[in-house]
Amino acid sequence: MKKVKFLFHSLKNFQEMGTVVRSGSAMCRKMTQFITKEETVIVELGAGDGVITSYILKAMADDAKLFVFEINPELCEIISRIDDPRMILINDGAQNMDRHLHKHGISQVDSIISAIPFLVLPKDLTQEILLICRKNIKKGGTFIQMHYANGIKKMYEGIFGNVETYFVPMNIPPGYVFRCVKE
Repeated sequence: MKKVKFLFHSLKNFQEMGTVVRSGSAMCRKMTQFITKEETVIVELGAGDGVITSYILKAMADDAKLFVFEINPELCEIISRIDDPRMILINDGAQNMDRHLHKHGISQVDSIISAIPFLVLPKDLTQEILLICRKNIKKGGTFIQMHYANGIKKMYEGIFGNVETYFVPMNIPPGYVFRCVKE
């Protein structure tokens, strides 16, 4: 998606997208640097136009599966142009993850990579999604989340326990990546 089109789409759907710019390459690399070739099931939440999706696909093993959740049908249309049989695109909200994973015979995932704008969502929906994520990640698996503010770290500590924070200054705007490992 072109930068100008992304900007207009973001302004129109800010509550849904939580940003007006695409993630830059530095943010995408930081979000995906923790993916290992041993991971067989990865979930992406809030895929937007698929910019991070492409980085995930490059980093993951050839036999892995990527479940991509995006609630916006227009953005799903853009993501569907990514030609990769490992990707399963789901036009639905993250709160319905259980149903979709179960339909595909998945009980636990290796990692979840999220760009959901939790700061603009209702607190109860944010809590529901994060608890569903924690439940679906296997022991030792990771939850990775990007934000443009560092103050939200306590919320992730309350759900996942341990949280590592990484500052990404080369993104516009500069942002943070939170990495939580399920114990």
